Formats: sequence, structure tokens, C-alpha cells
Amino acid sequence: MLMPVLFIAAAPSTVEPIRPLACTTNPAVCYRALNLPYVRARIIASMHQLPTSIDGLALFLDFDGTLVDLAPRPDLVHLPDPVRHSLRDLAARTGGALALVSGRPIAEIDHYLAPLNLPAAGLHGAERRSLDGTIRRFDVDRNEVAVMRHAAQAFVDATPGLLLEDKGIGIAIHYRQAPEHADAVRRLAITLIAPRRRSFTVQPGKMVVEIKPRGLDKGSAIAAFMQEAPFAGRRAVFLGDDLTDEKGFAALRRLSGGGDRGGIGVKVGEGPTQAPCRLPDVAAVHHWLADLAAHAPSAH
Repeated sequence: MLMPVLFIAAAPSTVEPIRPLACTTNPAVCYRALNLPYVRARIIASMHQLPTSIDGLALFLDFDGTLVDLAPRPDLVHLPDPVRHSLRDLAARTGGALALVSGRPIAEIDHYLAPLNLPAAGLHGAERRSLDGTIRRFDVDRNEVAVMRHAAQAFVDATPGLLLEDKGIGIAIHYRQAPEHADAVRRLAITLIAPRRRSFTVQPGKMVVEIKPRGLDKGSAIAAFMQEAPFAGRRAVFLGDDLTDEKGFAALRRLSGGGDRGGIGVKVGEGPTQAPCRLPDVAAVHHWLADLAAHAPSAH
């Protein structure tokens, strides 16, 4: 169930009064309906308020659909420089307690964030880099992956509009350009893992179906980060937009027993979620990060 949300639009360069808009069903539509050049939005959920200070927080961020808008191809996304600057400042002011948690490999995350080199979990936690640069990797039977990749490639080659992404320890089939083939892609993935269920699982996402190692998810990656410096002892906040991020939100609810010092999940965009907070789109994430960076205390 969506949480009741209040949008507050403020015009700092005018004398117009603040105008509240109550929105309980579609925050993204409400946010865009303001359509004003000076709009800044804050979203207040009924149980939790989106943090307005980075002090004491450990920040975890998904990449696609959260930091960057989704694109027709994974290699066509763009991270604006001001967002990179916000991440740099927030990482510095939290002593490094900021990590990317993505389905992409760490090498791809580094490419888009360069010159930043932040803690990161890639491939849904199959690889994880700590603040000190140590990388832990989970491996699988690459021969099994090769068999599935070969079969998937043949299917993609015969089906216009599909795109196969090789993730090394798994594969992803994108159907954004051919949504009419969504069911066929899902059936293919289920068929491919059928004899390999003990080692692999199917992970649906936004216009994509992935085959990935069983037992790995963003929630376990976040929990591992929270056991080490500089994340330990801080309150975790995780922003994500897709089905894969729900495991991360669930992990946050388990931190500290879900009490006042438990983690806070922030769903980006529309759709059902177990996260208590919501931002309407990627642009709102950028504004929120900029606000946090602007008011962040210096790290001690």
C-alpha cells in the first residue's frame, strides 16, 4: 500500500506562499503537475520522514533508475556532473559511508562515476568492494553460464528488439525495445535455469529478466557493508527503483529490529513497495542528494 505523501513546493525567489498538494496514489504525477521552474519538492511519508541531514547515516544507492534515468541500452545512460559532485562531497563528509549497490559489475559503475572510486556492490552482491579497496567475489560454474548464454543469444538473434547482456556470472535479456516479447523472455529464462535451480535463479526487473547466482541479492550486500567500517554503527538509507531493490528494503527493516534506528528504504518512482519513503523520479533523487551535500557537516 502506498504511503500518504505530502508535496511542498517552495519558490525561493518569489513571495508566493508555500502550496501543499496532498497526494496518496501517484506521487510522480503529482510532482510533475507542479511544473514550475523553481520547484523544490520534499516528500514526507506517514511513518518516516526522508532524512534532511547526512549526519549519522550510511547511504546506499542503486544506479540505473535511481542515479541515472533508464535508457534504451545499458551503455547509453548518463550521470550529470553535479550528481557526481554531490556523491563526492557526501562520501567525504561521511568518512566514506556511501556505497553503490547495483546489478551492474563494479567496473561499469566505476566507468560512469569516474574519477570517483566508491565502495560498491556489483552484480547484486556477487562482487563487493570495501572502502579499503578489498574486493570479494562470488564465482559460479562458468561452463553452465556459457551454455545458457549461447541458448539466450540464439533466441535474441531470432527475435528483433531484444538485447543480451553478458554479466560474466549470469546473463540479462532486455526487452525494452520489444515489450511484446516479455512473456517469451520470462519463459526462456525459466527453461534455462530448470536443470540448474540449485545454482541459479531468475530475477525479473524493469523490461529485463536476469539469470543470476542463487542466494545473492542487494539485501545481503547491504548487510555485509553494515558489519564493517565506516558503515557500522550508522543508520542505513537505501534508494532503489526496481524489484531487485526490494530485497535491500527488506534488509533495512531487519537492521536494529526495525526500530527508530533501523534502516530507511526509499522507493524511486511508481509501483508497490515495502519502502516507507518515496521519491518520484531520478531528478528528485538528484535534488535530494544536492540538498544533503549542501547541508552536510564535515567528517571528523
